[in-house]
Amino acid sequence: MRRGAGGLALAALVAACSGGIVPQGAGPTSAGSPPPRAEINVPVRQPTPSTPIAPVAVAAVAGATNAITAGLVTGPALTMLPIDRAQADRALAAFRISCPSLVRRTDASGLTSGADWQAACAAAGSVPQGGADDFFVRWFAPVQVGDGKAFATGYYIPEIHGAREKRRGYEVPIYGRPTNLVDVDLGQFSDALKGKRVRGRVDGKNLVPFYDRTAIEQGALVGAAPVIAWAADPVEIFFLQIQGSGNLRLPDGGIMRLGYEDQNGRDYTGIGKLMMDRGLLAPGEASMQGIMAWLRARPEEGRAIMRENKSFVFFRELSGPPEGAMGLPVTGGGTVAVDPKFVPMGAPVLLSMDRVDANGIWVAQDTGGAIKGSNRFDTFWGAGDEARAIAGGMSARGTAFVLLPRDTIARLTAEGRLGAPARR
Repeated sequence: MRRGAGGLALAALVAACSGGIVPQGAGPTSAGSPPPRAEINVPVRQPTPSTPIAPVAVAAVAGATNAITAGLVTGPALTMLPIDRAQADRALAAFRISCPSLVRRTDASGLTSGADWQAACAAAGSVPQGGADDFFVRWFAPVQVGDGKAFATGYYIPEIHGAREKRRGYEVPIYGRPTNLVDVDLGQFSDALKGKRVRGRVDGKNLVPFYDRTAIEQGALVGAAPVIAWAADPVEIFFLQIQGSGNLRLPDGGIMRLGYEDQNGRDYTGIGKLMMDRGLLAPGEASMQGIMAWLRARPEEGRAIMRENKSFVFFRELSGPPEGAMGLPVTGGGTVAVDPKFVPMGAPVLLSMDRVDANGIWVAQDTGGAIKGSNRFDTFWGAGDEARAIAGGMSARGTAFVLLPRDTIARLTAEGRLGAPARR
């Protein structure tokens, strides 16, 4: 889903330049326009404190490119780590969804092969009701990647007002992928550039950067990209692009689901920190609701600030349930976005954080533009006001452990890739 940011983290937008929440505030009031909604007044959920398990001591590895090069040490016994039964049930449901892909995937982290997961996936299908925590304890053991010091934010499925056709009150275009957007794999031109890609457009004989947000909003894509829907509020669309996916509430009450299709290749700039650095937000306004209220109250200044984020996301209409980067349905309270170079996609992850609601077992089913590094996570909370409130205030720190099949732990140890914890 997220993720254009394809889904960037909400709390990080305020604190560290990424994130997204899309409530509807005061909008057009003419005939055919959506009515104002009160959900912008939903408060950000206050942190619930928790005492995280401390990471084991390891030497930092500079320039690590995957989990293997970041360094691995065994974690404490899984029975010593926080496993909530209800949360484990959601994680098991997510793990079962991931299994058909997990046993076939090439793991970019270097930790596993598809065959490593076969036994656990076979066992997952016959776990009795209420037995999820025992399942994870029996089949998995924790591994700390790098220093294990984790930071977790949150995301959810926003809902905004929109229409399939342009009409009064719905005049902000939502674009699909432009026909002139070119995606280049630089690794085809040089081994030194393997894994690097750029997006741009052809201008004469040259490949040049694609249009930025300002150019697109001024009409650069007219005739070059399909308009798949029209929104009522430019501020909502801005944050929907950060979130990377969401729902449009149509005038007849129906829902049109939008998912991330592509991005213009320009760098992302988080406006939350930018506004705080400039003194535009008082401490009490430094929330998602405060940012959106500020932008709406000052349309011209707000437009200029939003345009400082040159990144622009293109959408496609979705059918079926929300999907993550694995192309599989995601589970609220069970799915987490990760950097696949450090966490196998589809693998369980255990978070022990200073926020109780972030604790427990999650399954890596998604990625995000701001989710980079060995211990960076973005927790998914589903849809609705409660999900929005939790995700909007999620900023948790603690320790992360990747849960690997026990046979994989034995193999990594035999290969000398998995070390014992250093003495404190």
